[in-house]
Parts: sequence; C-alpha cells; structure tokens
Amino acid sequence: MARVPASEATRKRLNDMLAGKQSIERSALLREAVRLIVEETLEAEVSDELGRGYYDRAAGGERGHRNGYRTGKLDTAEGRIEYAVPQVRGIEGWRSEVRASLGGKSEELERLAIEMYARGLSMRDIEAAFTDEHGRSVLSRSAASRVAERLWDDYQAFATRSLADLTIVYLFVDGIAERVHLGQPREAVLAAWGIDESGAKHLLGLLPGTKEDTACCRDFLRDLKARGLRDPLAVITDGAPGLIRATEEVMPRSIRQRCLAHKMRNLQSKVPEERCREVLPAARAAYQAPSVALARLAAEEFSKTWSPELPAAVRCFEDDFEACIAHLRLPIAHRRVTRTTNLLERLFGEERRRTKVIPHAFGERAVMKLMYASLIRASQSWRGVTITEFERKQLDALRDELNAQFGQRHAPPIQPASRSRVYSKDRT
Repeated sequence: MARVPASEATRKRLNDMLAGKQSIERSALLREAVRLIVEETLEAEVSDELGRGYYDRAAGGERGHRNGYRTGKLDTAEGRIEYAVPQVRGIEGWRSEVRASLGGKSEELERLAIEMYARGLSMRDIEAAFTDEHGRSVLSRSAASRVAERLWDDYQAFATRSLADLTIVYLFVDGIAERVHLGQPREAVLAAWGIDESGAKHLLGLLPGTKEDTACCRDFLRDLKARGLRDPLAVITDGAPGLIRATEEVMPRSIRQRCLAHKMRNLQSKVPEERCREVLPAARAAYQAPSVALARLAAEEFSKTWSPELPAAVRCFEDDFEACIAHLRLPIAHRRVTRTTNLLERLFGEERRRTKVIPHAFGERAVMKLMYASLIRASQSWRGVTITEFERKQLDALRDELNAQFGQRHAPPIQPASRSRVYSKDRT
C-alpha cells in the first residue's frame, strides 16, 4: 500500500465527518480542522525546504529526504490535539520553525479552522498565524500559498456541493442581523435547514447578505436551487417582507408557512399587558385550530370580538393569516415542528453566547465564523422527525394538489430514504 501524507488521512476523516459517515462530538470537527491546518503547513514547510513535493522523486544532487512522522501535541481551548510531524534526514541542523512557533498559537489556529470552513482562507490569514515573536513569518510565501490553495479548495467543495440527492419536504429559512464587519451597520445572515422524506434534518445553507431584502433573499434561495434543491412541500419563514416575496418568487409551488413564534411576539407588542391573558390564547387557538376551516371560523370570531377595542392588534392578527395557518394542511404530527423557525432561533442564541465569551479569539468576521461553527456542530445532534407510511400518503396527496395548481404532472411519491447529513457555507 502506497504511503500518503498524514494530512491526507486527516482530510479523509474530516470529509467523512462532513458527509455524515461518522458521528461528531461537540469539539471534534474543530479539532480535526486544526489538525489538518497544522499538518498541511508542516508538510508545505518540508516541501519548501527540500524543493520538491511529497510524491516527487529526488533529482541528482538534491539534499535531504523525508523520513516518516512523529507525534506532536497542541493544547487548545477545545482540548489536546495530536498531529503528525514530518521528519527530515540529510539536512544537518534543520528544525521546523513552524512547529517551534505553534506553542502560543492555539487561539489563532482555532480562528483559522473556523475561517477555513466558513469563509475560506487568504494568504494573509495563514502568514499571520505563523508569525514568530519578532513579527517574522516562519512560513515562506510559496508554502503559505500551497496551504491557502488546498484549504480554499476544501471550502469551495464544501460550499458548492450538490443538494440533488436530497428530497426536502420542509424547508426552514431564517435570518439574523449581526455586525459581521466591525464598525459597519448590522448585516443579515441567512440560514436554511430542511427535513427530508425520511425525517432527517439537514443544514443546507448559511450565507451573509448586505440586508434581508428581496434581492439578497432571492439570491440565497436561488443558490440552494442551483445546487439541486427541489421545491419543498412547505417553506417556513418569519415575516420579513423580502424573504416572503423571494420565497413566493423562487418557490411558488411550495406552501409558505409564517413562523408563529415571530407572529405571536408581533401580536403581543400590540396588546395591552392587562389584555394579554385573554387575547393571546384566542389568537393561538385560531392559528393552531384542528383544521383550516375551523381556523377561519375562529379568526372571524377573534376579529369580531376585539376590533372595537384593539384595532391594531386585529390588523396584525389578520395580516398574512392564510400563511399562518398553512401548517394545518400538513399531517397532524408534523404541525408543531413546521409552524416555527425555533430551531434556528436557538442556534442563533448559542452563537451570541459564544461571541460574548470569546470575542478576543477572532478577527473582524467573528460573527460569521462563530455562527457557522455553532450551526455545524449543533446540527450533528438534531433529532429526526418520524414520517409514517400514512403520513407519506398525505404528503403525496398534498404534492398532487400543489402540482395541479401549476399544471404539473404527478410527482414521484415520497419514499423512505437513508439518513444522510449535508452541510453548507451560513431575522428575527
């Protein structure tokens, strides 16, 4: 069996994690990414010193040769990381300057690991990570260039992978306004995750935009479709006008569900505190009625009761009402899961918590990188949704109904599928 660089074995383990071939503990992904960066950098340094790559044959007169690996250790906030240190023979007195510089670089390397999978690495990023105490980069520009090129290729493959193998039944899209760049106004970061026909949950997209307007939201959804995502049965969003318009434009064959958690908060802001205990349960009863017909009857009663006293609250309640009760067209057991974007809300909260704890460890794109790290790790613990055979028949019937509205032929029935995990590049 041919020998391969240690970094290739690390890369395979990391790719298996990202492809869902093995489970990931909370910090394992970050540790493996740091290990890959260190090993790639050490191997690039050796190639630079020897004047040839790992698989290149030595020409006459060239000095030195590779002589296997030994184990190095690096203590980081995510735990101890063991990495492979390439050994060199035939060069008297040579020692790795990169390895000597690693001691105080654990935070910088963790920053780079997140950057690697969130936004890609630049030459400046890599050179800065391997600068000694005198401000001198211990990694040559040619070696840094090789590392940057490999890591950028990793990121590109990760961020542009095909979604064609997934049949997403329910698509959730939400965003949050964050200060992605220091000193600049807050920008929207859009996230998407979905439930496939087997009930498995997948993180599908994470992408920064300048704002949560129609153009940015449209580009985000089109990116998902360009990578092979087919129109889901239902798309769940908050009430951002740009996101609503983009959803209706890009995925017109899908039911649009308005997030009820956002809607109830909006409604509560228009109801006097002393009336909340009466008004909010009545609104919730309409939004979560047993059927669409009963929901409309409850809505009529709500409007008739509260219009004289709370006209603003009633206008808020009636606004986009059909989208608020779209989940009632879905199987009963799926309605609780599909009526809010709460999963992403919880993950956004985790990202904010981490940003407050370790802001010093990251650069000006901290929010984007931390959001991605939080989402990618948390998605590994997501529990699937059970979809029974009867519920599949209900979903098939709903798909037929939607296709009929657009003159579409009968869509393939929803079949059970093996669970897989898919990840991507990143309003309340």
